[in-house]
Amino acid sequence: MHPRFKETDVDTIATIIERYKAQDTWKGDTVFEKESFELLENILEESGQLTERVPYETLVTTVYSEKAAK
Repeated sequence: MHPRFKETDVDTIATIIERYKAQDTWKGDTVFEKESFELLENILEESGQLTERVPYETLVTTVYSEKAAK
């Protein structure tokens, strides 16, 4: 098993990866777009885990991801 997922067996990890691929949620790069950030905030807010929103520009920088993608 991979050291980052010690508690998760390989079959479960494979199932999760296949699900991401099937849903077309597997990204081709690491650029965290504003739309994705806001979707994450919505999910966290609706689940009661987020009590205050933070502006995308305050928390996220894409400079390094954009450089790596080139």
